[in-house]
Amino acid sequence: MNPLFKNFVFVILILFIVGGVFSMLYLPATAPNEISTTQLVSDINADKIKKIVVAGDLLQVTYNDTKTATSMKEAGTGLTELLINLGVNKDTLQKVDISQQPAKQDLWSWLTPLLVFGILPLLVFGFFFWTMIRQAKTGAMQAFDFTKAKARLFGAEGHGKERITFKDVAGLKEAKEELVEIVDFLKFPKKYLAMGAKIPRGVLLVGAAGVGKTLLARAVAGEANVPFMSVSGSEFVEMFVGVGSARVRDLFATAKKTAPSIIFVDELDAIGRHRGSGYGGGHDEREQTLNQILVEMDGFEKETGVIILAATNRPDILDPALLRPGRFDRKIVLDPPDVHDREEILKIHSKDKPLAKDVNFKETAERTPGFSGADLANVANEAALLAARQNKTVIDQKEFLEAIEKVLLGPERKSHILSKKEKEIAAYHEAGHALVSTFMPETEPVRKISIIARGMAAGYTLQVASEERKMKTKTAFVSEIATFLGGCTAEKIKFGEMTTGASNDLQRASEMARLLWVL
Repeated sequence: MNPLFKNFVFVILILFIVGGVFSMLYLPATAPNEISTTQLVSDINADKIKKIVVAGDLLQVTYNDTKTATSMKEAGTGLTELLINLGVNKDTLQKVDISQQPAKQDLWSWLTPLLVFGILPLLVFGFFFWTMIRQAKTGAMQAFDFTKAKARLFGAEGHGKERITFKDVAGLKEAKEELVEIVDFLKFPKKYLAMGAKIPRGVLLVGAAGVGKTLLARAVAGEANVPFMSVSGSEFVEMFVGVGSARVRDLFATAKKTAPSIIFVDELDAIGRHRGSGYGGGHDEREQTLNQILVEMDGFEKETGVIILAATNRPDILDPALLRPGRFDRKIVLDPPDVHDREEILKIHSKDKPLAKDVNFKETAERTPGFSGADLANVANEAALLAARQNKTVIDQKEFLEAIEKVLLGPERKSHILSKKEKEIAAYHEAGHALVSTFMPETEPVRKISIIARGMAAGYTLQVASEERKMKTKTAFVSEIATFLGGCTAEKIKFGEMTTGASNDLQRASEMARLLWVL
C-alpha cells in the first residue's frame, strides 16, 4: 500500500474519532423541551407550574407533574415584571416558587469552535508536515547509510540465541588445532604481545561447499566470546564506484571499535579475484574494493585485536597480494569428513530427534562417502521428514537409509509408470551394471539395485565404497568406465539393440575417458 494513502486513511480515521468524541460530550442525551414566554404565561395562569429557576436569561421550568422545560426571557428585565406585562394572573403567580441562581458558563459553547476551527486544523497540518519531514529524513539517512557495511553482528554474549563452539563442529581436527591459537590470542592477547609475537592477521578457510567453513568461523567467535561480524563478499560490490571501498572502511572501523573482534568474509572470491584480468578496466569497482581490503589489512597495529576469517572454495583465482604474509597468513584446508567424522556429524544433527534403538550411525556413515557436513545434515532432516510423513513417533534406521538415496538420486517417482517391456529393459540394464562391477578389479561393492525411478533415472545401481580412498588408480578408472558400459552391453546382448536409457551412462563414461587420456 502507498505510504501517502496510508497516512491519508489514518488522518481520516482520527477525524472521525475526534468528531465522535465531541458529539458524545457536547450533545445531550435527550433534547430539552423548549417553550415560548407566551406559553409560559398560559401555563402559569392554568396553575400548571410549580417552580421556576432563573439562571441569567435562562428559565428552568418545573411543572406540577414533575415535567421540565426551558424558556428564555429578555435580557435586562426582571421575570416578574416581564410576566405581569404579558398578562399573568398575580394571584396564580404568587403560588409559583421563583428562585434565582448564577448563570452557568457553557464551556463547550466556546471550546468547541476553538478546537474544531483552531486547534484541530493545526494538528492535522502538523501531522502531515511531520510525516513529510520524517520520510525526507529517512530518505536522507538511507542515502548516508548507502556506504555503511551490511555486516551481521553477533554479540559476545552467546551470538544471539545460539552459541556455537568447537564441540558443535565434528571432525576437522587439524583445522581446529590451527584455530585454537587464534582463540587463545583473542582471550589472552597480552602474553603474546609481551613476547613480541604477532598473531596471524588473516586466516583463509579453503574447502568445498558444505564442509563447514562458516560453522567453524562462528565456533572460533563462540570460543573466544568476542563480537563476530559476518559479511558476504558480494555485498561490497555495487554499481557505483567507491561504494565497496567505503563499506570496507566502515566495516574495519566498526571492528576496531569493538575489538577484540572477528570479521568473517564469506565467499572471498567475489571481491578477491586476480587483478589485471582485463575485465571491467583498471578502475573496476571490484578492484577498488580489493585494494581497500589490502590497505586495511596491512594497516593493522599489533594491539588492534581484530582478526579476519575468510572462506572460499576457489583459492586458485584469488589475487596473490591477499595471500602474502601480513594479510592472510594462514591457509587452512578443510577436507570432506571421513567415516568417523561423518558418524559424529550425524550424531550432532540427530541429538534433538527421537531415535529408535535400531539406528546405527556407523552404517549410515559407511554408506555416505564423499558427503559433506551439509549433506549429512540434510540426510538427518530428510529422515525426520520421512518418519513424520508416516506418522511415526521415532526415526528408524530404514528412514536414514532411504534418506541417503533421496539425497543422492532424488525422491521416488512412483507416478512414473513404465510398461512391462520397459521394466524388463531397465532390469537387464541395471543387472549389467552390477555384473560387470562384480567381476572388475578395484570397484565399489553394489549395495542396491532398483528399477523404481528416482530423479531422472528409470532405475539405478547403488555402489558405496567400503573404505575411504584418497587416491584412485588407472585400473579403478577403467573398471568404472566398464561398469558404465555394462548396462548398454546387457541391452545389446538380450534385445539386440540399445535404448535411450543408456545415454547418461555413455556421457559419463566419455567424460571419464577424456580425463583418463589427459592423465
